[in-house]
Amino acid sequence: MSRALIVIDVQESFRARTQEWAESYNPKIAEPVNRLVSLARSAGDTVVWVLHSEPGSDTVFDPALGHVRLLEELDHQDGDLTIHKTSHNAFTTTNLQQQLMERGITELVTCGIRTEQCVETTTRVASDLGYRVTFVSDATSTSPITRNGVTLSAEELVQRTEFVLADRFATIATVDELEAQAADRG
Repeated sequence: MSRALIVIDVQESFRARTQEWAESYNPKIAEPVNRLVSLARSAGDTVVWVLHSEPGSDTVFDPALGHVRLLEELDHQDGDLTIHKTSHNAFTTTNLQQQLMERGITELVTCGIRTEQCVETTTRVASDLGYRVTFVSDATSTSPITRNGVTLSAEELVQRTEFVLADRFATIATVDELEAQAADRG
């Protein structure tokens, strides 16, 4: 196939931030991600796991502290592609573009953690690079953001992200919708 599932930053680093994780949208993100992984594998699509790393930062993203690893309940298998990034998007500081080109990939399905940050940014860059992108919002997660005394809830951030990506950078879909499309094709 010419499609890849890009799973962005679904890693223990976020769960290590206990309070933030408790307040997050979709703390059980592994379940919808695993459903997408199953769909991808059934279709013969490439599965790409992206991990965010900040070496030397002494934060939960510093690989030396041991949190820069996939959530243990994720269905990672040998043969999947795993890359480590140090920027918000999965392209700038990695060889992801080269890996996708070598596999003849033209279409991406994106999901992961933080909906409005790394997943949205990767989706936008992928669109700019010419990929046809599907953003699966119910397989993303984020936490509320407060700035200048105003708080946006996680749900508001997801809705805002869908709103700005739709029809400009990506098709917005749910896991259920993608499963139904696969069943119709199958």
